[in-house]
Amino acid sequence: MEIASYEFAGEGMRRMYENEKWTVGIKNWKPANDITGLDMLERHNETDELFVLLSGSCTLISAEEMENGWAFDRVEMQPGRVYNIPRTLWHNTITQKDTKMILIEDSNTGESNSDFYRLTAEDLKAIRQLVQSK
Repeated sequence: MEIASYEFAGEGMRRMYENEKWTVGIKNWKPANDITGLDMLERHNETDELFVLLSGSCTLISAEEMENGWAFDRVEMQPGRVYNIPRTLWHNTITQKDTKMILIEDSNTGESNSDFYRLTAEDLKAIRQLVQSK
C-alpha cells in the first residue's frame, strides 16, 4: 500500500479524491468566478460544503431570498481557515487568477440535489457594490 498524491493546476474545479461518502476537490480561478464573469448562485439541498483557501484571494458571496429581492452578504476568506457553507444557502465564490482552494463535500452532491439561480443585472450590480465596499 502506498500514499496517493493529487494536484490540479488548471482553471476551475476538479474532484481529486472521491469515495462513497465524500469528495475532495481543488478549485482554482475560472472566468465564471471572476467579478466580471459571475453570473449565478447555487445551493446544495442535502449537504454542507467546505472551502479552504490555500493561496490568492476569495470572497464568498451568500444570498437569502427576501420578499423584495435578495439580501447579499460576503466573507473575505483567510488562508488556512475552513469555511462551511450550510446546505440550502445560496452562494458562489469570487476569485483572483492566483486563487487555489480545497473543496470538500458529500460525494452525492450534484445537479440532481442542487439548485442554480441566474443573477440579474440588478443582482450583479448589488454584488459588485458589496464587494467594492470591503
